[in-house]
Amino acid sequence: MKGVVSYDAMETIRNTNEWLGATARAFASYPVFALSPNPMFRLISAWGHVTERSFARMVIKPDWEIPAILGEDGQDHVVYPEPVMRRAFGDLIHFRVSRREPQLRKVLLIAPMSGHYATLMRSTVTSLLPDCEVYVTDWHNARDIPVSEGKFDIEDYTSYLVDFIRFLGPDTNVVAICQPAPLALAATAILAEDEPASQPRTLTLIGGPVDPDAAATDVTDFGNRMTMGELEHLAIQSVGFKYRGAGRMVYPGLAQLSSFIAMNAETHAKAFIDKIFAEARGTATEGDRHNRFYDEYLAVMDMTAEFYLSTVERIFKNLEIAQNRFTVNGRPVDIGRITSTAVMTVEGANDDISAPGQCVAALDLCSGVPAERKQQHLEPGAGHYGIFAGKSWRLNIRPLVLDFIDENMSVPDSIKPRRRRARGGVAADCGVNDPVGDSSKIGV
Repeated sequence: MKGVVSYDAMETIRNTNEWLGATARAFASYPVFALSPNPMFRLISAWGHVTERSFARMVIKPDWEIPAILGEDGQDHVVYPEPVMRRAFGDLIHFRVSRREPQLRKVLLIAPMSGHYATLMRSTVTSLLPDCEVYVTDWHNARDIPVSEGKFDIEDYTSYLVDFIRFLGPDTNVVAICQPAPLALAATAILAEDEPASQPRTLTLIGGPVDPDAAATDVTDFGNRMTMGELEHLAIQSVGFKYRGAGRMVYPGLAQLSSFIAMNAETHAKAFIDKIFAEARGTATEGDRHNRFYDEYLAVMDMTAEFYLSTVERIFKNLEIAQNRFTVNGRPVDIGRITSTAVMTVEGANDDISAPGQCVAALDLCSGVPAERKQQHLEPGAGHYGIFAGKSWRLNIRPLVLDFIDENMSVPDSIKPRRRRARGGVAADCGVNDPVGDSSKIGV
């Protein structure tokens, strides 16, 4: 049971800090202390409230909480996330908009499996719902999956994507965000070879490490600096006895979170200090910008050890996708077999996780796709988070992606949906706002 003691120790520390926060909040809020003018009691209560909430969020999966969509008839249309395909390690979710006819644009958002839940893309989903039928891959927390369900590595992940795309049909428009971009390429290539008619209509890759060696970042430097043995020894632990997945080898979410925060420690520290003082002054609210962001940011999930290690080894170290040498179940996957799928890449000029050059490499790999069916976009001034959920996405990238989808739809121009540019800004306040900037090192 390698690492089970370490795993339970991390959970004990988290649980203890949650309890200390709750205790401090309750103690300093005791009515008798109101007789004392000392502001220290307000600060202690505020610290306790922020601490309790923060450590409690780390083990809670956020809800989607998608707001109602305003229809052209002036009515609100309630949105219901519904699983349409259930699998052991992840479900395919459809966001059904009540009392609305299905939209012509069918979009599959492939969420990353890299520490955070798919709900990290809440604002992305919200921005697309007025104009699209939206589906999302909802990956499960590895700590809750029994060992009896077996392994889950990047080959299994790719097979899941193949099944999801095949289920949705050939009129699907796939949008892969960050980590799954190279595997979405591989899944499309498998369909192109086995079932050409099942290839998605379009494939949009946003900030993904298709060729990590194309541009160095802290992430690629770390992957090259560590040996696989060192990485396994330092990062991999066994799920503790508290969860259904007891005994499964994982890269724990709490360990991932500590590395996320360490990358930008000063900025995060300032955000929490400001929040504590706001609580003490009585100016903080339940739904303020800080809470909306950190309720999502702090909610982390474990990923299976084999998925994490195979991603580092095969995508970052061995460059199997970048060099078109990827295999699934011993079978070579030739990305050049993609022919009828239009491919678009999106990168942020200030992306310090998947730097410019890593994602656009996909266009050269897609040698079977005609040049007129390839597009690329480099968003000036945008960081990693901004290209799929921030201001850059809402105002610039989303309209481009919808245009790209419309240009490659198989329906006559006369009945193609008309994109409403004004709505790009409507979703601005519907998702997670990032109080620490686009470079906050969200793990995607």
